[in-house]
Amino acid sequence: MRQDQLVPYRRRVVSGTKGRVLEVGIGSGLNLALYPEAVRTVIGVDPSPELLRRAGRLAHESMPAIEMIEGVAEALPMEDRSVDCVVASWTLCSMSDPRAALSEIRRVLKPDGVFHFVEHGLAPDPRVRRWQRRLTPVWRRCAGNCHLDRSTGILVEKSGFRIDRLETGYAAGPKPFVFMYEGLARVG
Repeated sequence: MRQDQLVPYRRRVVSGTKGRVLEVGIGSGLNLALYPEAVRTVIGVDPSPELLRRAGRLAHESMPAIEMIEGVAEALPMEDRSVDCVVASWTLCSMSDPRAALSEIRRVLKPDGVFHFVEHGLAPDPRVRRWQRRLTPVWRRCAGNCHLDRSTGILVEKSGFRIDRLETGYAAGPKPFVFMYEGLARVG
């Protein structure tokens, strides 16, 4: 996920964030340096203590305040309606229960809050979809439970969000792995 071609996606997913931001699946903190000045605090949630330590080491004075929490998006250890924005970048694909995670994201967002996401997933082309469905059982085992065949837009909508913006398309690379969904959604 450190590929240079992904940096523009990362910049776009954090643009427009403000106030108190929750980043689910923060990993090693690759988005941290990209947050705009309007962000006061970034709360990073990740199940990996090692990745949280790496993300914490990236913090410096020019960044917003950073808080790291070991946990999973399916059971966020946070109060209801406590964050202004939630960011997810390439995390819904690997969650065991993405619907539970999206329910938790809805729960912690303030009523006027915004969910920012960039994910890869199910492509519109039938031929590519067939490959994604064939590859996913093997890919999941070697890529941290990553599913190539989740339709992010539909998943977000069916989880009670109203999508304000959704852009899709292929990034550079083998088509079964690089169909991207970029969007903004609000509690519906």
